[in-house]
Amino acid sequence: MSRTPLDTLDPMTHSPSQVRRQARFDDKTALITGGTSGMGLATARRLLAEGAQVVVTGRDKTRLDAAVEALDGGSRVLGVCGDVADPADLDALTTAIRDRHGRLDVVFANAGVASFQPNGDITEAEFDRVVDINFKGVFFTVQKTLPLLSDHAAIVINASWTLHRGLPGASLYSATKAAVHNLAHTLAAELGPRGIRVNSVSPGYIETPMFHDNVSADAQAAVVAAVPTGRIGTSDDVADAVAFLASGEASYINGQDLIIDGGLVATASGLTR
Repeated sequence: MSRTPLDTLDPMTHSPSQVRRQARFDDKTALITGGTSGMGLATARRLLAEGAQVVVTGRDKTRLDAAVEALDGGSRVLGVCGDVADPADLDALTTAIRDRHGRLDVVFANAGVASFQPNGDITEAEFDRVVDINFKGVFFTVQKTLPLLSDHAAIVINASWTLHRGLPGASLYSATKAAVHNLAHTLAAELGPRGIRVNSVSPGYIETPMFHDNVSADAQAAVVAAVPTGRIGTSDDVADAVAFLASGEASYINGQDLIIDGGLVATASGLTR
């Protein structure tokens, strides 16, 4: 019978799991776009706690500086201000990463915006804004960082549960999330020869500033009632899943979508926003 070496045991719990987790990203460099709040910030905090050097981006310099301070990682955290929808900003981002770290091992393409309105009310300007950030931004984040990615690196793309079920008023938002979901499948095949894995996560209702901006207080009770686990998800729930997919523990998981929704997609019907 195999035994766990004593030097891998937690001295308080005698469990090996926490020690293994803390070592998962030692000597790894991770990029998290849209890392100033919510799921991005929680993922940055998780990867930092597990040994990674972390690069976070955001469009708002004040919020970015606050996020870097909150992460409290010293020289292990680099904040780069920029818009993922602007290829010039992505070029500046990759230059900053190359100068600081020389390579990337993990990319969490998380930056995105919400947009919920009836299809007939969507203007061309709103279409361009959402597609530029949610799809173009993800596409070029991956493309621009590819030269920095080490062999056997991991890319995780933030999609959405709405790509799996129809949600009234979400035609534009859901289409962009379906696009990046498909992108993950395609890139998994394309980058496979380099050993680079590409997966996506599809969060359900997650308690973030974006959630509160788009779901009224009156509607939140109905949202909770639609989730079989009886609660809204947390940003840490998503960070747990991203850290798993980015780690060696998921070395044989590629081209997949992990739904993090408390059972919403599998069991619920007749949902309204």
